[in-house]
Amino acid sequence: MRTAGTKPIRKLRCAVYTRKSTEEGLEMEFNSLDAQRESCEAYVASQKAEGWVLVPTHYDDGGFSGGTLERPGLRRLLADIEAGLVDVVVVYKIDRLSRSLMDFSKLVEVFDRNDVTFVSITQSFNTTTSMGRLTLNILLSFAQFEREVIGERVRDKVAASRRKGIWMGGPLPFGYRCADRKLLVVEEEAATVRMIFERFVRLGSATMLVRELAVEGVTRRGKKLDKGGLYKMLANPLYIGKAVHKGVAYDGEHQPIIDQALWDKVRSITEISPRVRANRTRVQTPALLKGLIFAPGGRAMTPSHTRKNGRLYRYYVTTNVIKEGPDACPVGRVPAAQVENAVIDQLRSLLRTPEMVARTWKSVRAEGAAMTEKEVAAALGQLDPLWDELFPAEQTRIVQLLVERVDISTDGVHIALRTEGLAQLAGELKPAKGRRAAA
Repeated sequence: MRTAGTKPIRKLRCAVYTRKSTEEGLEMEFNSLDAQRESCEAYVASQKAEGWVLVPTHYDDGGFSGGTLERPGLRRLLADIEAGLVDVVVVYKIDRLSRSLMDFSKLVEVFDRNDVTFVSITQSFNTTTSMGRLTLNILLSFAQFEREVIGERVRDKVAASRRKGIWMGGPLPFGYRCADRKLLVVEEEAATVRMIFERFVRLGSATMLVRELAVEGVTRRGKKLDKGGLYKMLANPLYIGKAVHKGVAYDGEHQPIIDQALWDKVRSITEISPRVRANRTRVQTPALLKGLIFAPGGRAMTPSHTRKNGRLYRYYVTTNVIKEGPDACPVGRVPAAQVENAVIDQLRSLLRTPEMVARTWKSVRAEGAAMTEKEVAAALGQLDPLWDELFPAEQTRIVQLLVERVDISTDGVHIALRTEGLAQLAGELKPAKGRRAAA
């Protein structure tokens, strides 16, 4: 019973906040967070006569840096403060709440706005006085300095370890697993990595390779590989046994998955844009219309070339013109690039027409393939935007697949298409989803 003239003691709800920067040791039955909480609870109990009572909610952040306010336990605490559920925040040391002077000033604003007192049980000061606030700022400045020094030490340690080729964590690269802080090869995944590198060298087109991998159901730990992911994989020197730090590659402790020769072949392809690479390699590949192009009268035309002032000029010409002169054939010889571009333009236009879609669909049905007319149209429509990204060798393969013959006359160019080739191309370009449904 309260005696006359005694002032009632106000109940102060005390929330204990604990934090540990790393997750090391948190699995122990009694860890650092428990030790902090036990000390704070004992301090709250000692202030029972002042009306202090413990808030049962735990506000703990294990494995979170004091250099940021984005911590789940702290966010819950601030939410409860704003809701008027807390009167006193109790911590073991100031730096458990924050190591940043700027962040701490933001927290003090929240505390002051909600009439909340802040208490550090190992550092006694009164924040209601100017001297107490100066003491607080000095302590926080040292805490921030300590955090920055620790950060520098960690960065120096990481850099030194990287230079020695030691794996220092991060996203685990496909093809490896981590054990005892070392990268070990996962043979099944490593075989997929080698296959991707080798097929890229063979195809020379990331777009086509990604499409083929999707059709075949090849994934990277269950996730489909897109062009960005493919290029990132192809550019990762970790696969040749290197550890990279700040753009410099060092010999790593781990075993390589691919050899240097294969790596060099891939780099020689990726370092040049597809269009430039196509122009440079065009002359090294079979002529696009070889065996398909015919002059008036049905005479076959053969690829030929000549050099003048260091430049290469390519032609298609009949053998009788070579033997008898230009008067032996009404079209003489035709510039290869001009006629090839004309054929390609006609081909790309034809594949978009409803008549060609219907014709291809009939061929697909005749071969027993399960594709709708809409799927055929979608498949053929994909060739046009893909064409410029293809290697010359792949372009040649597609032309040889689709074109029966090309007849040259004084009036222009006439193309005869191979129906079975159209059906095969539609099957190759069929979206992966449609393939799975058909299966």
